[in-house]
Amino acid sequence: MTKIDRYILIFFLRTVLICFCSIAGIVIVFHAFTSMDAFVRRGQAEDGLIPVMLRFYGPYMLLLFDWTGAIISLMAFLFCVGWLRRSGELTSILSAGISHGRIFRPILIATAVLVLIQLVNREYVIPRYSDVLTMKSKDIAGDRGQLVKAQYDKINRVLIDGKLLFVPSHRIEGPSFQLYDEYPSYGDLLLASSAQWLEADENHPAGYLLSHVTRPKNIDQVASVDLKGQPIFMTRYDQSWLEPGQCFFATSVSSDFLQTNQSAMRMSSVADLARRIRNPALYSSKSLQVLPHERIIRPPLDFVLILLGLPLVINRRGRNLFVMVGAAMATVMAFFAIKTVAGGMGSSAFLVSPTMAAWIPLLILGPIAYIRFRDAQLV
Repeated sequence: MTKIDRYILIFFLRTVLICFCSIAGIVIVFHAFTSMDAFVRRGQAEDGLIPVMLRFYGPYMLLLFDWTGAIISLMAFLFCVGWLRRSGELTSILSAGISHGRIFRPILIATAVLVLIQLVNREYVIPRYSDVLTMKSKDIAGDRGQLVKAQYDKINRVLIDGKLLFVPSHRIEGPSFQLYDEYPSYGDLLLASSAQWLEADENHPAGYLLSHVTRPKNIDQVASVDLKGQPIFMTRYDQSWLEPGQCFFATSVSSDFLQTNQSAMRMSSVADLARRIRNPALYSSKSLQVLPHERIIRPPLDFVLILLGLPLVINRRGRNLFVMVGAAMATVMAFFAIKTVAGGMGSSAFLVSPTMAAWIPLLILGPIAYIRFRDAQLV
């Protein structure tokens, strides 16, 4: 790497950092202005205002970076080249016989690294904070419940519902499980005061521990139910680890699937989305089937967006910076329009399958981006 490469690379990374900090600052200021009372109350109850805001806005900065990383990189690319041209440095380098492709190589490599960082952030970091990211500022304490989105367990034929869902603790308040299969002595409805999601251990498979069961009455005298050797309902009648008034319902429909806020699902990793689609107990919509494929092609598609801006960067007609930014915005709008149309076609299974719909933007824009990249190497 030459001194010029280092100079251009540092200039580009500094511009990216400034752009991101500017956007993040605007988002935090506007959001905190409307939510300051909630932060102050929480700060007084805990360890101060600043730590509370850091815990709340820290994960949001990760999400903001995932949303805006590619666009910021493109805009920083345009700004760097515009500044180099305005100062005459780009003309001096080109006069030495160096092509645009060689000059911009450090920026393209840095952009590829940023795309990979986004990938790691999206698949391994953001899913860990999905509970926080689905909360509003007034819910930061985690003691406010949200409405439950009922889910039907197709294997056990049970509709899982309730009054409120507490996401951080994976607890349902007022669970109401409607039984659509023949379960002797259980009737058609299972009611309790609360249901706690538990992972599998030596006593039981994954499922819900229902406490203070009110229907059916005398749950402790009702025998457990198995299906093909697999437990479905477990009671104290033959399970000594249960407390009086408790019942355990074994299912693969976890509390994460009961959230009404669908953004939590979009923050899941590709592996989690694949497990959700392969779960035989749950219905998977067409839009959900599109989502993991969109996540897989997201890294190359983000890099394609940068390559689509290369003609704007080379700028043979000598257009000013504001015209370049306007053309870049039009390119970004066209880019997302193609993604939106393809995603809509996949979600409705119109003309193409959900799998194919996710790959349409890359199949259309990929060859165009490659041609522009090759042209830039020769100019």
